[in-house]
Amino acid sequence: MTALPRNVPSTTDLHGVRWLRSSYSTGANNCVETARPRSGPWIGLLAVRDSKDPAGPALLFSPESWAGFTTAFQS
Repeated sequence: MTALPRNVPSTTDLHGVRWLRSSYSTGANNCVETARPRSGPWIGLLAVRDSKDPAGPALLFSPESWAGFTTAFQS
């Protein structure tokens, strides 16, 4: 069994993804964006990047891991 990748050194490697920003974000551009790659070794994972560095690295999460992370911090 091959381990899933955990990051992408440059989001430019994620071709054809649509990055989404939280509706809670402000115009200050200091937030995270998410995307769902539909091809390559990242298919089925969720990519997360810093909006201030759109060509920079992205972390990759399984949908279950991301859901667990986001629900753990809801108030």
